[in-house]
Amino acid sequence: MNENPLDLLPEVCVLLGAVAGLVTGLFLRRDRQRVVAWICGAALVAGLAATLAASRDHDGMAFMAYRLDGPTNVARGVVLASALIVLLLLTGWARGHRREAEAYVLVMLAALGSIALAGADDLLVLVAAYLLASIPAYTLAGFAKDAPGAEAALKYYLMSAFLGVLMLAGVTLLYGLSGATAYQAIGGGLDGAPAPAVGAAMVLLLAGPLFKAGSVPAHFWVPDVTEGAPPAVAAFVTTVPKIGAFVALVRLATEIFPGSSGAGWSTLVAILATATMTLGNLAAFYQDKVRRLLAYSTISQAGYLLVPLAVAGPTGLGRMAVLFYVAAYAVTNLGAFAVVVATGGESLGDYAGLARRAPWTALALIVCLLGLVGTPPAAVFAGKLLVFTAAWDGGYGWLAVVAVVNTVASVFYYLRWILPVFRADSPAAAAKPLRGPAVVACVVAAMSVVLGLAGGLVLARL
Repeated sequence: MNENPLDLLPEVCVLLGAVAGLVTGLFLRRDRQRVVAWICGAALVAGLAATLAASRDHDGMAFMAYRLDGPTNVARGVVLASALIVLLLLTGWARGHRREAEAYVLVMLAALGSIALAGADDLLVLVAAYLLASIPAYTLAGFAKDAPGAEAALKYYLMSAFLGVLMLAGVTLLYGLSGATAYQAIGGGLDGAPAPAVGAAMVLLLAGPLFKAGSVPAHFWVPDVTEGAPPAVAAFVTTVPKIGAFVALVRLATEIFPGSSGAGWSTLVAILATATMTLGNLAAFYQDKVRRLLAYSTISQAGYLLVPLAVAGPTGLGRMAVLFYVAAYAVTNLGAFAVVVATGGESLGDYAGLARRAPWTALALIVCLLGLVGTPPAAVFAGKLLVFTAAWDGGYGWLAVVAVVNTVASVFYYLRWILPVFRADSPAAAAKPLRGPAVVACVVAAMSVVLGLAGGLVLARL
């Protein structure tokens, strides 16, 4: 084999950072484990630099099973930047914890699994990446060792295990039908396969990526884990795994199921997109707990991301829409969670008077919430515009209309959160936000606006 290990330098940086952080944490006193956060942060920055350098290269393969191309580099950059933001949010909560170092390492390993999901070009690599992205996340969900966290971790694990088994059944069936595990070889080997068997394999294989994406019907874990896990962990599990999952779904749509089974793929994904965005919006309407509101918001956002996947085969715009939207969603969703971490508010009433107490934090919250709606100039606006255009251009005009209607409907529950910000203070909302997370929230909200304004330049490189 004539392989260059430097092709995987971003992944190697993350892995080395996790190992170095874990080993260093073994020899540090409890009050000095913050050093591990610096080690992991430095590894993430090095990974981002390596990703920037790798983005200049042409498409290729590593070890005949890992794709090195534009979608992989987008996933690398977005996952590493998101993990860095989560580390900044996590340091305040984890400080002084007897397992503080392990918390940072688990974030690194789960991020590495998400990147591997995006780059997988072989079913066996996809399964291994699914496990790597999942197992550290279970531990993070129950890291606080309290009752809500234990319940969240258990539900997260059981759902993941069940849907992972279904995905393995799909992998087995696809291998039996095509005689291969590499994506492109499978795509060519399915031409003469029975359509019912291909359809069954498609449904089973989707179980794993849809779980990581938080899409219907694999969405049941999202609200409980988002509410039961620590806020910084909730920000991570509702953002980073989605990136790897949706890039993985792009590969399935364009490499395995673009041929004779493409019509079945498009119809199935269009139905799932409709159900996901509609259920997420309806369930979020009357939520008073902000983390459950954001949980159902992430479900609806997964529905919008599924829309271009329905047409990712017949039109190149679908792939571009997914790649831009995952970046726009990641930065905007993390900004909203950063405000939750900064304020500590758990219900809508806790944000009463936030505009007077902390105007910059309130502005960051408004920018992120309106950004999730798709209000210009935030990045999600450009992403949704691409989504609608891709659906219309791909012959799914009715799906574009459904997405527009759901977008308009979502304004209601985001405004329910924004309105208390301008009301008089309540006795439960007297404290000022924590400075560190508040600064992160403002910076991330600004990033969302900058990404939206620079959307044309970014899209030219996708």
